[in-house]
Amino acid sequence: MQGRPNVPELLSDKVILTPVAPGNQRGAVWADKSLQNQDWIADIEFRASGPERGGGNLNIWLVRDGSHVIGSDSVYSSGRFEGLALVIDQASGYGGMLRGFLNDGSTDYKHHHNVDNLAFGHCTFSYRNLGRPTQIKLRHSESKFSVEVAGRTCFDSDKIRIPSGYTFGVTAASADNPDSFELFKLAVLTGENSHEYANTHGQNNNDHHHQTEQQQDYGQSSNANQKRQRMSFGRGGQAQVEDPFDNIIPDQDADKISSSKAQFADLHNRLQSVNHHLSTIFRSTAQYASIDEQRHAETSVMLGEIKGLLTRLEKLDVIEHRLRDIETEMRSGRHEVTGRLRDSETAIKYHVSDRHDNMAESVKAHTKSGHFKLILVVIGSQALLVAAYTYYKRRKTSPKKYL
Repeated sequence: MQGRPNVPELLSDKVILTPVAPGNQRGAVWADKSLQNQDWIADIEFRASGPERGGGNLNIWLVRDGSHVIGSDSVYSSGRFEGLALVIDQASGYGGMLRGFLNDGSTDYKHHHNVDNLAFGHCTFSYRNLGRPTQIKLRHSESKFSVEVAGRTCFDSDKIRIPSGYTFGVTAASADNPDSFELFKLAVLTGENSHEYANTHGQNNNDHHHQTEQQQDYGQSSNANQKRQRMSFGRGGQAQVEDPFDNIIPDQDADKISSSKAQFADLHNRLQSVNHHLSTIFRSTAQYASIDEQRHAETSVMLGEIKGLLTRLEKLDVIEHRLRDIETEMRSGRHEVTGRLRDSETAIKYHVSDRHDNMAESVKAHTKSGHFKLILVVIGSQALLVAAYTYYKRRKTSPKKYL
């Protein structure tokens, strides 16, 4: 599995290639081994859901070295590849379209001016917000290649031959308004298995009210009386499951079995029916066991995540204790600072009042001596002026002596 920026989420029954949110996600699933046969059938089931105008595309690949050449890209962002690509999106304003692309490595799709014109086949169908998986089936043989959508032929050709050694993969990309693409199945049958699958599995019902059908065989494929389990979706969207044991052998009176041959045939048929039912029970038990193991693994992962969250909660308790200690220290520091400020204020008041008293006394002393001297200076200067003026007048009014 590959993805940008996140790896797809693996659940017990599906792989979520692109989530509902956020947008601009890419996811991919690639097979570990390449396909070495020419006769094969590929069965893919996916589901797309999202808002009314959601966007994105799903790509089915059969290319050489796809996990390294393609990665999680779509057909629009991939470069030069060798093989087949099927693209499912809402191209040209249709409700849904499947298109097929072939490349021998000479065309660079990433820098091509119009990739849509390179498609060799297409068909339209609805695939978004159906509430059920949509089946796409690819058939390849020496004489023909065909693509089916929901039991209906999309396109086929007798001129397409895909070499062996290519790898299957599914990629999905979402837009700003994203679609969620979920992959339920990618099964590839080769050789005789593909012929048996083609012979024993007919096309699904084409009615738009009953488009999903699951078939389960009881016993060997060569048995003509194979039982099948069918599931269809009614008009209301609810699953209607038919009883797989509705064709059991009816009970008969013992008087009607007159010959030993008829008795043996009845016993043989009933034992064969019981054998088929037992094999069905064993298969269901094995399937449920595998599902239980997967769910157990998922539960273990969830428990591990919960334990990690619990360890984080313990760290929160430690942080809370530390915050309490810091709060206590801050309170004690505030009380200490308040006390020291009070002491400093008292000391300052004491020193200021003492100095103020001393300063007042010194000012009074200096003020007294200063006024007395000033008065003496003023009176003395005026007395000198009066004496000088008197002397001047006497000299002026005295008789003058002439020689």
